[in-house]
Amino acid sequence: MNLARWLVRAALAHPDRPAVLLGDTVVLDYRTLADRAARLAGHLRGTLGLQPGERVALCMHNHVGYLELLYAAWWAGLVVVPVNAKLHPGEVAFIVGDAEAAVLFVSEDLAPDLRAPLAALPALRQVLTPADAAYRTALEAAAIEPVHRAPDDLAWLFYTSGTTGRPKGVMQSHRNLAAMTACYFMDVDEVTAADAIVYAAPMSHGAGMYNFAFVAKAARHVVPVSGGFDPAELLTLSRGIGRLCLFAAPTMVKRLVSHLRDTGAPAHGFKTIVYGGGPMYVEDIQDALGVMGPCFVQIYGQGESPMTITALSRQHLADRAHPKWLDRIGSVGMAHSLVEVCVVDSRGDPVAAGEMGEVVVRGETVMTGYWRNPEATAQTLRDGWLRTGDLGAMNEDGFLTLKDRSKDVVISGGSNIYPREVEEVLLRHPGVREAAVIGQPDAEWGEIVVAFIVGDGVEPEALDALCLQHIARFKRPRRYRFVEALPKNSYGKVLKTALRQLA
Repeated sequence: MNLARWLVRAALAHPDRPAVLLGDTVVLDYRTLADRAARLAGHLRGTLGLQPGERVALCMHNHVGYLELLYAAWWAGLVVVPVNAKLHPGEVAFIVGDAEAAVLFVSEDLAPDLRAPLAALPALRQVLTPADAAYRTALEAAAIEPVHRAPDDLAWLFYTSGTTGRPKGVMQSHRNLAAMTACYFMDVDEVTAADAIVYAAPMSHGAGMYNFAFVAKAARHVVPVSGGFDPAELLTLSRGIGRLCLFAAPTMVKRLVSHLRDTGAPAHGFKTIVYGGGPMYVEDIQDALGVMGPCFVQIYGQGESPMTITALSRQHLADRAHPKWLDRIGSVGMAHSLVEVCVVDSRGDPVAAGEMGEVVVRGETVMTGYWRNPEATAQTLRDGWLRTGDLGAMNEDGFLTLKDRSKDVVISGGSNIYPREVEEVLLRHPGVREAAVIGQPDAEWGEIVVAFIVGDGVEPEALDALCLQHIARFKRPRRYRFVEALPKNSYGKVLKTALRQLA
């Protein structure tokens, strides 16, 4: 059940269809994409001698070579470790080292800063950038046939931070990702050869996971020339390419809608916008529907059940005549077709409709566990259910509304930021005695990071500089609040609810 077989099938049936575009320029057709993946797989297996199940890491900005690298790894029977290109070099090295990746593919501009931290990783055999001579040599290797993989063999090792501040590797199998793709077809959108997925969000995360549905249908994959999200560029692509589909964080949706309203441009070139990764306020989705029409679908998922817990369909979003329409568009929709979703109390027993509890999910998309972390796996997977850590309520019609997160993760611009990780960096400053980090609602980003600091002689500029030395730029606090003391309970635990009220 090798996922690479979908590319093989697409290339055999539709070899001349455009596969990968840079902007509106076709770079690869399906025949060439499959051939390059097969040759790179030959390099990984033949030249480097990698064995099935070994790991290949990708730390790259969105790039026209991203897809061929993904499929080359699976073609060779290997495991992909996607790494956020915005991470600090030390964070990248930790993930590559923890996964014991044998090969790293990296964007050319990132390679110099990674050279030193990667040098200490004994398992790493080769570091390649798509622009170098060694990569061109790899493409000259003899093509191989896809290596057979069992459904439960590991395919994608996705690192997600935990409240301890250390990332955990979420193990996603070929079965998990195939089920996720089936749910896309059943619950999110139909895909035809005329469609084009544009990677305006990082391919290392959710946006890249949606490649499978478009490869399976031999549709087009568009990498913007900017490499990311630019409303004007997306509008131009929608006119030139048409039938654009994309995954977007709510903050991206708001910017796109604002651009279309300001320019007065039509939105008919956009087919489907899947939004998720953070809260979308009812007022904002109403505004988006008014400007762009019924092209939206919402998904709720986690790395542990990738992109697939619930979905709010375009039909539900567009059904203004329904008496519960406002409640529905404020929800995250209904359970995906291949999973069960339940809301439970602290004992794990289901609660009544409308009552709040923890959201749990089980089914074909749920991870096999955390990489080499049985304790965390046992804590999160209990009695066959994934404990999401999110609090919500499900109404009598099966629509789930998220209320809060039992974990303190901050979601800013669609990216997860974990307070403990930021707090530990802030406490490195000699003048900081205590630090507590929370998320504060923000109209543009969904949430922003706010740090409460107890200390003497501490300047925000120094804290910013400290954060930039140790963690990714997007994780640093946007605001600092200097206080005499942090509010605590009788056990000495910081009361973050009280801090949120102060903020």
